[in-house]
Amino acid sequence: MFNIKSIFFYCIAVKISFVKFFKKVYFSTKLYNKSLITKTPQQFYFHPNPFLLSIISSYDKYFFKMSEVDPNVFWIKPKNKNDQKELHNFLWLNLIDRKNDGKSIQKIINLWMLKYSEYKRNIWENSVLSKRIISWILNSDIILNNGFFEFKRNFLTNIIIQSNHIKKNIKYEEDYSKKIQMLSALMLTGLVFKEYEENYNLAIKGLEKLIKDFFDNDGFPLSRNPSDLTFFSKYLILCRECIKDAQKYVPEFLDETINKNLVSFKNILDPNNQTPLFNGGIEEDLQNLNKFITNKGIQIKNVKNKMIGGIQKLKHKNNYIYFDVGNPPSKNFSRSYQSGPLSFEYYLDGMKIITNCGFGINISSKAELISRLTSAQSTLTLNNTSVSKFERNKLVNKIFGNSIKNTFKTFNIKFIDDNDKISSLASHNGYESNFGCLFKRQVSISKKDNNIFGSDEIIKKTGIKSIKYDLRFHLYPGLSAVKTMSGNSVLIQINKNKSLIFTIKN
Repeated sequence: MFNIKSIFFYCIAVKISFVKFFKKVYFSTKLYNKSLITKTPQQFYFHPNPFLLSIISSYDKYFFKMSEVDPNVFWIKPKNKNDQKELHNFLWLNLIDRKNDGKSIQKIINLWMLKYSEYKRNIWENSVLSKRIISWILNSDIILNNGFFEFKRNFLTNIIIQSNHIKKNIKYEEDYSKKIQMLSALMLTGLVFKEYEENYNLAIKGLEKLIKDFFDNDGFPLSRNPSDLTFFSKYLILCRECIKDAQKYVPEFLDETINKNLVSFKNILDPNNQTPLFNGGIEEDLQNLNKFITNKGIQIKNVKNKMIGGIQKLKHKNNYIYFDVGNPPSKNFSRSYQSGPLSFEYYLDGMKIITNCGFGINISSKAELISRLTSAQSTLTLNNTSVSKFERNKLVNKIFGNSIKNTFKTFNIKFIDDNDKISSLASHNGYESNFGCLFKRQVSISKKDNNIFGSDEIIKKTGIKSIKYDLRFHLYPGLSAVKTMSGNSVLIQINKNKSLIFTIKN
């Protein structure tokens, strides 16, 4: 069955690959670039709040003073594609000095329009192009201030040309992360230009469909990736705030989804205001998002003892446990999935002790592959194999991402909160077909002595040969561990004055 599925996805990948190839050839023609030129707007209907850019842009990689930059050499090709994309998405406009850098920005953008107004493969990539439109529109007040008529006209024309490219290609974009960026950019053009209000209507319909397809009933992404939750929340909030700035009615579905997103976001945050490292999660700077929520006075309710996105949260005093009891996502949403069913993360006094490895996508393709393996998570592995198998075909991965080939189920999920303990337990059948084994895990926090304890059980069917099992508990970087003389305990040194004893009986 899996082979038939692989052949099916391979055939689709071949088809999509051919379509993309011919499209890129067509995009480079004068005929296509001419088709993108439509009516130039007369002016901006309004200027959105430029500080909204800080919601989606929190990095300071390109922190520089415009007064010290020579615009004539600004667009010299960077050393690698990532640096090139970072420059051409213009998110660094969030860092400029708005009082003094206007003229320098005009020169840099004018040179960009002279060199890149027609399709260029990497520079017009959907994500880069969408972020560029958003950055230009949110900073349009300073970009256009005291600018010459010809510059203003070219600037408006370029925004429309790029938004027309989005309209022609958004239906072909399979990556939901890129699609929400494209919809956000398209929405902004429809809000600020009266001549292109249809862009706004198109984006609203697209957002409604995306939300329906991508989120569960609690507003958590079907990818089960906590980092996806923060990413999509940022863009949805950006859209809502820009609609408010335009004094338009905010669609009910958008308000409702953002509220659900923020409830999930708040209730999954760890003591360090980070999201736990499950299913593609990474450590990232969430300061601007948290600051925005606080400054806006947005009230978010706490949800006690509720599983969110397949992750169970246990909390008692200074102990926190996050426990992954969810099923794997479907193939279409699994490009960031990490095979760690029933893995958990543990925090004490705000410090992470037991961790998963995080997603290696920002390091290298090899690190990404390694981080997907079950052994990289704090859970069980049998015979050094992963619960999930991943697509290894390069063409399929290029089109669909490194999606999973097989699936499994978690079951018998229970949550207990009584006078003695808070406890969560669950089982999964990921090793049943290959090894005839089920895995059951329980993690608990004692309310009497504030210790954590748990049990792991491998349930074998009769007649199954012996198997090698590993139960891994990964320590957060910076912690040290020493085996004790008894042989069944490990001393985990947190700091000079505090340590933990990890003990396995029998």
